[in-house]
Amino acid sequence: MNLAEGVQIVSFGILAALVIGTALGVVLLSNIVYSAFLLGGVFISISGLYLLLNADFVAAAQILIYVGAINVLILFAIMLVNKQEDFSDIPKRWIRQASTALVCVGLFVLLSTMVLITPWSISTTSPAVVTNTLVEIGKHFFSDFLLPFELASVLLLMAMVGAIILARRDLIPTLKAEEPTATALTLPERPRELTAPK
Repeated sequence: MNLAEGVQIVSFGILAALVIGTALGVVLLSNIVYSAFLLGGVFISISGLYLLLNADFVAAAQILIYVGAINVLILFAIMLVNKQEDFSDIPKRWIRQASTALVCVGLFVLLSTMVLITPWSISTTSPAVVTNTLVEIGKHFFSDFLLPFELASVLLLMAMVGAIILARRDLIPTLKAEEPTATALTLPERPRELTAPK
């Protein structure tokens, strides 16, 4: 996406303000449902920043995966397990608050240092602008990053098969002494009712 420089600067300012504002809302709001909704706003704003960088595939993946899957999963988990709980005072709470503040300040200093020491000037010898990011990502997936790509595929397949096996089991019996060979893979399944043919 080729935009004028002024439009890019204004768009970046608006998106950066949205990212910072929604991220502060995620952290500071006491209602966890509102925080989860604002987390979706953070993800959408970041996808807008990816669009400004001409990374259209990453922006689409950001919306599909983070907003459409992960954020919806977080919302489902919150709404299914939304227990009202009265918070009691924790003894020596100031130690936890001080350690949290120390970690946050350290992270802020580290990220600020990285921003300041990074050379942001555009190199004149940089390669040509990529016109089709999907083709370039596909080339890298099946050449330079083939092994990590295949390992990630195998790990996701194992997780999916494990989830299916766990979802199909209705009960996990206790092992008896006379059945030493029973394992998690030989758990009994609920008998299915036969339906009459139509």
